[in-house]
Amino acid sequence: MSLDKSSAQAWPLPYDALLEGLKAAGEDTRLRLLAILDLAELTVSELTDILGQSQPRISRHLKLLAEAGLVERHREASWVFYRRPSEGAGAALAAALLPLLDREDPLLRRDRERLSEVRAARETQAQAYFARHAAQWDAIRSLHVPEALVEQQVRDALGDAPIEALLDLGTGTGRMLEIFAPRIQRGVGIDLSPDMLGIARVNLARSGIRNCVVRHGDIYNLALPPDGFDVVLVHQVLHFLDDGARAVREAARLLRPGGRLLVIDFAPHDLEFLREAHAHRRLGFAEETVAGWMAQAGLKPGFYRSLVPEAGAEGSLTVSIWLARDPRPAQDTREVA
Repeated sequence: MSLDKSSAQAWPLPYDALLEGLKAAGEDTRLRLLAILDLAELTVSELTDILGQSQPRISRHLKLLAEAGLVERHREASWVFYRRPSEGAGAALAAALLPLLDREDPLLRRDRERLSEVRAARETQAQAYFARHAAQWDAIRSLHVPEALVEQQVRDALGDAPIEALLDLGTGTGRMLEIFAPRIQRGVGIDLSPDMLGIARVNLARSGIRNCVVRHGDIYNLALPPDGFDVVLVHQVLHFLDDGARAVREAARLLRPGGRLLVIDFAPHDLEFLREAHAHRRLGFAEETVAGWMAQAGLKPGFYRSLVPEAGAEGSLTVSIWLARDPRPAQDTREVA
């Protein structure tokens, strides 16, 4: 693990923070926890399996590490996940300490082997859920242009401008995070379904993506501060919602000055079976409907494109793409090398 720019900003560390951090890290179990959480985001139960220790013991050590800022925690329903921090004094200290470890130490190597077993169990669970729903998803995908074309149009819509922070609302399988991970500093995916979050975590881990995380959240009321993201994506989500305008307002709140909101959804259609069989609340949206929501949220609508199935194709759904920008002057939040 290298000392990244966000962590390096914390140097030099205050005396008390350095002392508390070193005290927290200077214990066998806690050092092993730091090493394994550098590789993956894990629950207490998973850490218990990996380290072979009791849950109360693991929880006590995690509490000390969290208090020192060496790990961060977030709750997802009844589960609590832990991971290495991405910023702050604790992140800087962890980034300095972890490269000093001999990763081939037998104890650390055994922990990594158990981590592989945990990941395999996750993947088995995700595959089972996916198998139960794959037929439904395939049926919907067959109704519109290929996903590869949609993904390319999304890339084209955002262009080559640097993206520091990206938020994917309704992340589902995490596919949008996978696409943009190579060109962003950090990404966050939000979904209401724990099952879909499980699939997204498996996909990100399988792809070796470590600059993106997924979180449980309500698209109408996100526990995120305003002005936090350069790009917010809402990909095939609005048609599931009762109040699309409210979701667009919440997305707009999270944009930085000059940030961009990209919405991908269906154009108006008459496939009523999607309401009954797939829980679609809205049968697509007119161009002016979503553009109007964007304008009402204080954004400046711009780019619009519709992807119509070719004549004679099996599908009949048109995919629409809307892009709007926060009109406030952009601020360069990128780190200077």
